[in-house]
Amino acid sequence: MKVFGLAGWSGSGKTTLLEELIPRLTAAGLRVSLIKHAHHRFDIDHPGKDSYRLREAGCAEVLLISDQRWVLMHELRGAPEPSLEEQIARFSDCDLVLVEGFKQTPIPKLEVHRPSVGKPLIAGTGMETIVAVATDEPVALAGQTALPLLALDDRDAIADFILRHLGFRNA
Repeated sequence: MKVFGLAGWSGSGKTTLLEELIPRLTAAGLRVSLIKHAHHRFDIDHPGKDSYRLREAGCAEVLLISDQRWVLMHELRGAPEPSLEEQIARFSDCDLVLVEGFKQTPIPKLEVHRPSVGKPLIAGTGMETIVAVATDEPVALAGQTALPLLALDDRDAIADFILRHLGFRNA
């Protein structure tokens, strides 16, 4: 499995970009999986549901399954957050694991940058694993980085860059 990440400040459009890249990557014949890192508490279960009640009662893991999907919820209960590598090892076989977040993890990443968010570029601040920047203002960033600048609204070009960078297409 190859791994490729998207990094950027909150509000830069990482999730929206992924939502539009995934169909392009799967249309290229790839089986794609995704890990999204959340910096806040989240729960995919709901109070009052049987699975929630049983998890709250103390189960370490609860597996929900239907004829449409399954999900495994694992409670850390004070244990440290697993590494990205440990989480990737849990996936079924696929061609590409996309990663949203995990900025500091040493995997190749595309930075999603919008100057209107008011934050500086992450590239060039010790993030040597950023391989390109997708931005809505490439002209404004031209002198700030030597990395390839991709137009954020050109989803086909971004998908093509990722496919070529990872060796799924010839350069």
